Parts: sequence; structure tokens; C-alpha cells
Amino acid sequence: MKQVRAYIGIGSNMDDPERQARTGTADLRTLPHTTLVRCSSLYRSAPVGPVAQPDFVNAVCSVDTGLSSERLLAGLLEIERKHGRDRGSGRKGGPRTLDLDLLLYGDERRDDAVLALPHPRLHERAFVLYPLSEIAPGLVVPGRGAVEELLRACADQRVSRVQGPTVPPS
Repeated sequence: MKQVRAYIGIGSNMDDPERQARTGTADLRTLPHTTLVRCSSLYRSAPVGPVAQPDFVNAVCSVDTGLSSERLLAGLLEIERKHGRDRGSGRKGGPRTLDLDLLLYGDERRDDAVLALPHPRLHERAFVLYPLSEIAPGLVVPGRGAVEELLRACADQRVSRVQGPTVPPS
């Protein structure tokens, strides 16, 4: 089975966000045909969007997976549901127990009703770029450029490192 390197963004700002990020990350190990490769430190960031809410705790993990991008996304959504996330309720951009975003899936580029790859706002969000640069220095985001270059354009966004790796390596 062909393996693809994928990057997953993790975020939480409800119900003990650090615990949610850690347990959500650990749950990535339950995905079939998928190996958790590396996880960043936890980072704290101000929320982005129209809704007043607490700061987020974020991280990024890399996985090697034999799942298609659609099946990987379905697995991520199931983990979110396990953590009490209901994407059908509330306003977009509001508080959430766990948010798992498929940021990159190899060099796949697509934008359809199911999935947008690379994640459409990845290149403009420091809370994704800092942890991504930690675990994959030199990574190039298809159609956007090197992570370090993208990060320089987000230098005005407040992001602070909270702790070491989200989950210990297996």
C-alpha cells in the first residue's frame, strides 16, 4: 500500500484545550493504515474570526497514511465527533472542543465540495505555520511556497509556545 505524508492541524479552545489537543493527537494513532510520525509542541494563539472566545491551543502532526485524502478526512471528523465536536451546530469559526484540519496530503491540490488541499488558509495563519515549521523545516506548501517564507508574512500574529511535543513518540 502506497503511503502518503500528510499534515494535520489540531486546535481546541474548550473543555481543557491542552488535554483535548493531546488526546485528539493520540487518537490519530487509531486511524487504519496510518502511522503518527511527528507532533509539534503546543502553541497558544488568539482566535481568528467574528466570535468572541477563549484563546486556542494548537499543534500540527505528520502522519504517513495509506488512506485516500477523503478517507483520512472522514477519520479526522470521526475523532472530532468522539471529542464532542458537532460541525453542524454553531457558527463557523466559533469555539470548539477539537478541530482536526487536513492541511496537506502529499502534494495533492484540489478544491471541491469535499476537500480543499492545501488547506485554503494555511499560508496566512501563524498558529499553523509555527508548529508546521517546527516538525517539517523546509517544507514547501504546493502553490504557496516555503513554510518559513509564509511565516515571515504572518510575523504580526501573536503565537506562543506552550510546551514540548503534543504526544511522545511511539
